[in-house]
Amino acid sequence: MTDFTFATAAKIRFGAGAAAELPAFSAELGERVFLVTGANPQRTENLAGKLSVVGTFGVADEPTFNDARAAVAEARAAKADQVVGIGGGAVLDLAKAVAALAVDGGDPMDHAEVIGAGRSMPARGLPFIAVPTTAGTGSEVTANAVLTSQEHRVKVSLRSPAMLAKVAVVDPELTVTCPADVTMYSGIDALTQCLEPLTSRFTNPMVEALALAGLRAAGRSLLRAVDQGEDLEARSDMAFCSLMGGLSLANAKLGAVHGLAGVLGGVTGAPHGAICAALLEPVTAGNIAALLERAPKHLALAGYLNAAEALTGHRQIEALGTWLGELEHQLDLPGLDDLGLDRFDHGAVVDQAMKASSMKGNPIDLTRDELLAILDAAA
Repeated sequence: MTDFTFATAAKIRFGAGAAAELPAFSAELGERVFLVTGANPQRTENLAGKLSVVGTFGVADEPTFNDARAAVAEARAAKADQVVGIGGGAVLDLAKAVAALAVDGGDPMDHAEVIGAGRSMPARGLPFIAVPTTAGTGSEVTANAVLTSQEHRVKVSLRSPAMLAKVAVVDPELTVTCPADVTMYSGIDALTQCLEPLTSRFTNPMVEALALAGLRAAGRSLLRAVDQGEDLEARSDMAFCSLMGGLSLANAKLGAVHGLAGVLGGVTGAPHGAICAALLEPVTAGNIAALLERAPKHLALAGYLNAAEALTGHRQIEALGTWLGELEHQLDLPGLDDLGLDRFDHGAVVDQAMKASSMKGNPIDLTRDELLAILDAAA
């Protein structure tokens, strides 16, 4: 049995209608809420109106370092005693950064991976409640916040146990109004965040159990959630998949899909889920080929077999590739060319991605040529 440590939110409340309990959870933490929402706060005003809000910050797109600086300053000025994030993964990431930095955190770039000083985050921050309104990132139970550096054209993470939520309220009913394209891309992100930790070099038995449960949920409900958005059972499956992915990645890291996606998001500005969708099948195929060639007894191959069985019912690696290819075809997913990646930039993207934190979890070290071939296949 593998030794492991498992960290997550202090409390997880999952279920249709669970968001009604948000005011009670908030009241336990204090009386001055700094609220982080999406571009359209009217979507969440019914929930926010029941909180003791002293300040609000809306983020229209994926958060930047300047967004984090501005939101932290506002939270401090409002003398907030807690942060509540209600929205998609971008909203929750910004809310986590605010919670971790609002007490005495300095500038976010002080703590940024790769492009910043990489200093340790504060050991404590403001208590944080996460309420996701999409099913994709699992950000409600992770200890990192992804921010975009417009100057460096890259997305990087801040990481700290102080970012773990005091309460994660996962209510599938909040995702029912998500448009089909958001459902599609966030759903594939959730699926990816189950598959990559399952086959990560840092996986453990607990992650394996959670990731496989998430994959089974996605296998039976991803397409249905996209096609039939009001199907609460399908929405519940995808919210569960997202939660399982967040729990898994927080405790076993990710892999080359996210190692490349972090760079590509900064280069293209395309939605993270769309980039993951373009990369998932080529990266999976590339990893399996490299493992079979250089490490044919690697445990990650068993992970891919387990993933194939969870998604298709067939314990065959070929079935996994076929299923991912059919998913790409059925959803008519765009390639990297369509998402704005210039083929001239492939080399620079790979060079930067090879330094990314997520690459450390990939089951095998992929060569530069192998990563270039993956980008070509995803184009």
